[in-house]
Amino acid sequence: MRTGTSLYDTDFYAWTIEQAALLRDGKVQELDLANLAEEIESLGKRDRREVESRLEVLVMHLLKWHYQPSGRQTSHSWYDSIVEQRRELGLVLDDSTTLRNQVPELLAKGYARGRRKASHDTGLPLTTFPEGCLWTPEQILDDDFWPEEQAETDWPTRAPGGSEDLPMRAMEPY
Repeated sequence: MRTGTSLYDTDFYAWTIEQAALLRDGKVQELDLANLAEEIESLGKRDRREVESRLEVLVMHLLKWHYQPSGRQTSHSWYDSIVEQRRELGLVLDDSTTLRNQVPELLAKGYARGRRKASHDTGLPLTTFPEGCLWTPEQILDDDFWPEEQAETDWPTRAPGGSEDLPMRAMEPY
């Protein structure tokens, strides 16, 4: 086998296969520990960035849904994005209690950017949107939560353009 460090620099995929084999075989002394530790740490950082980014997109669309209700009738993209972001967030958060516990902090960061994007996308002044998030993390992640100002009879019960019931899944509390 080639040495882990040189393989890491020349063929990352082959390096990952080699490191996994070494781990499975219990050959800890042959592992490329420095790069392995760095890669493991980067996996956690990637998931954290994904949660923050998805919260940003989710909040942006919830704000647009709330403050520009006329847009709900002209496009299903806000609805689709809200459903998709909640689904993807659920997949990541179901695997990590630590990240789930960081949602309030990540939401605060993502909200500021989502607020600016909502203002830009809607053409509404930034001051239209509160500086602080209107909703709790639990509400934002709840598949059944849709911002007020939407009449209950207007709530989607079917996928836009589809005939199947919507896939709704409640999130576990923090």
